[in-house]
Order: sequence, then C-alpha cells, then structure tokens
Amino acid sequence: MVELNWNTDTLSPNQFKLADFIQKNIEFVLLSTEQEISNKLDMSIASVSRFWRSVGYKNFKEFKLQVKEQIETSPAGKMENIMRQVEGGELQHHTLSISINHLNKTLQYFSAQEFKQVIHTLTTSKRIFLYCPGPSRGLGELMSYRMSRYGMSIKLIENNGSEILEELLHIQKEDVVVIFGFIRLLPEAKVLLQQSKAVGFKTILLTDQLVSNFTDLADSVLFTSRGELQEFHSMVAPTYMVENIIIATGMENKTMNIKKLEELSDLRKKYSSELPR
Repeated sequence: MVELNWNTDTLSPNQFKLADFIQKNIEFVLLSTEQEISNKLDMSIASVSRFWRSVGYKNFKEFKLQVKEQIETSPAGKMENIMRQVEGGELQHHTLSISINHLNKTLQYFSAQEFKQVIHTLTTSKRIFLYCPGPSRGLGELMSYRMSRYGMSIKLIENNGSEILEELLHIQKEDVVVIFGFIRLLPEAKVLLQQSKAVGFKTILLTDQLVSNFTDLADSVLFTSRGELQEFHSMVAPTYMVENIIIATGMENKTMNIKKLEELSDLRKKYSSELPR
C-alpha cells in the first residue's frame, strides 16, 4: 500500500476530491500530466498544481518520485502487475475483472488492526444497530440474518429523516452503530455520529472513501472499493467485507456459536414436516 499521509484538516472540498482520486488511482496519476488529471476531475490545472505544495511536496515531480520509490518494493505494486496480466487474458468477462480489481483495492487498504478492533467492538457491545440506506440495505439484512444466529442483539435502523430520532433515543452507551456511508455521508448518518459523542456509544463506518471529511468521525473505519463516482457501483467488495465480519464475529466465541447453529439444525429437523424449507 502506498502511504500518503494527507493532512485533512487543511484540505478544501476540491482538494478532498483530488486526494481521494489520487489515493485510488495511483498508477494512473503516475503516468499522467497535471492537465490529464485536471481533465479527469473537471478541475482547473491551477488547482491541481497548487495541490502538491498544500500536501507537503514541492511540485508534481517530487510527488511522483517519492511515490515511485514506495511502489517499487510494495506488495500491492506486485499484485497490480499480476492483475494487468490477467486482464484481457483468461478472464474474458469484463465485470469479473472489475470485481477482482475492487477486491484487490479493498485488500490493498485493509488494516488488520482496524478489523480486529471492529470485531472486538461488535462482540463486546450490548446491542448492534445497523444504518444501511439505499443499496446497502441488503448488506445490513445479511449481517442481521447471519449474526442473529449467534444470539447477538442486532437491529436495522428503519427510519429516515426526523423519525430516526425515535430510534436514536434508545441507543445507549453500551451499544454500537454500524454505518454504511458510500460516496457521501447522509444527514441521518451525521446525526448518528454526532450523538455517539454525546452518549458514548461506539460507531463503525464502512465506506468507499479513502479521503473525506467524515472518515475520522467514526471510532472504526473499514474501506471497501466500489468504483469511481461516474462508474457503476459494485457491491462485491462490501459484501466480501461483511461476510468476513460475520465469520470473524462467529470465531470470537466459536464453541458457543457452533452450538447455536447446531441447535438451529435440530429445530429444522424437529419441525421439518410443519415448516418445510
């Protein structure tokens, strides 16, 4: 993974956009001119030129030199080479290549320490609340369905707008809220994060943004690649992350959770004639 320590406290909205694009498209940036980057983002070339000094580099040339030094010995760089060999080769299906790329990017920016903290928070909290608007609804339902089998108290936040306050009222310090915040943070998610500071409950954010003005608001953040703003947003990588969360939470109390699943199997056998699958 290329380490780019952006100082997000000083970035303007346009610079956030540029930093996030660079973080996700290092290879393209290294092979491009400032004009090509500005064209890609529909941004003035002057804005791109000023950006490098604002994030600690003399100019674009110095940025490229420092990043290339990292990439030469980076495992992620090696993986990118493998991916380039595969594309257009034996994997003929375009969508499959894109999905593999999303998974690769997700792993490239995966933090084992952050993931471990997420699992600890989920397994030690009294209740789990899921805020999963729009297309992330399916991810929330998957988490709820699978993790409820472990005996965990898990609930989807159903309301939006001011009605979400009816549910927010009952979230306590011992609870955790998992927020799916793709592309941008909805007002409801912002309220959840603000209230977490007042009440003291934990927050976990799953997002497709590497650099934004909201990723530092949650207690834990997991990145999952879904594609650029103008592209079709794939849910392959977010699903992959959610499934790993489900497995990892189950492994925390393995003996007890396996017993729960065995009890479920026994119930299915017992009532198979009344409730056929």
